[in-house]
Amino acid sequence: MTKRISLIHVTPVAIKPINDAFSALWPEATLNNLLDDSISMGLSQGASKESLKRQFLDLARYAQNNGADAILFTCSAFGEILDECKNELDIPILKPNEAMVNRAAQKDGKIALLATFEPAIESIKAELMDAANEHGTNIEVQAFAAPKALSVLKENNDLETHDALIADLVTQATDCDIICFSQFSMSSALRLSEKNTSKPILTTPESAVLQIKALLS
Repeated sequence: MTKRISLIHVTPVAIKPINDAFSALWPEATLNNLLDDSISMGLSQGASKESLKRQFLDLARYAQNNGADAILFTCSAFGEILDECKNELDIPILKPNEAMVNRAAQKDGKIALLATFEPAIESIKAELMDAANEHGTNIEVQAFAAPKALSVLKENNDLETHDALIADLVTQATDCDIICFSQFSMSSALRLSEKNTSKPILTTPESAVLQIKALLS
C-alpha cells in the first residue's frame, strides 16, 4: 500500500530539496506539502515557545486528520518544540535533522556543522550531543554559518550563488571527520561542496527519507 507522508515546512526553500529526495529514494510515497512561513518569522521576532508549539501542533493534527501515515518536519530550528509535538500524536513524526544526527553521532569524532540559518545551530548541536550520549560516543561539534547564502536564495532565487557560498564555507571545515548540512535547502550545494573537501558530507533530506521509509516498511 502506498504511504502518505505529510511534509511540514516553515520556509518555501525547503520544499524542493525534500521532494527531490523522495523522488530519488522513495518515489512510491504520496507526498502532501504544508507550508506556514509565519512560524520562522515568529522565531526571528521572539515568539513564545507555546505559541510556536501551538502552530506546529495545528499543522500536525491537520495532517493526521487528512490521512497521513507519517509526518516529516523540514525546519531545523525547533528541536525541543518538535519533540513535544511527537509526544502528542499517534503516528510517526520525524524531526528534520533526526536521521542525519543519528548517523553523524554513531562514532567518536569531530563534526563540522554548517548552517545558512543561524538560529538553527544551537538546537542541532544539542541534538548531536544527545545522540552521542545515546550512542555512547565522544564527539566535538564546531559550527560554521553562511547566512548570506539563505538570503540570496530566498530573496533572489539565486541558487548558483547560494551553492557557491556553501561550497566556500566547506573549505573552512578542515579539522573534522564529517560535515553535516543543517538545512534541507543546503542539499543543492552537495555536489559542488564535495569538490572542496575529502570529508564525507551528510545532508538532511536524504537521511530523513531513508529513515522514514524504514519506519513505515
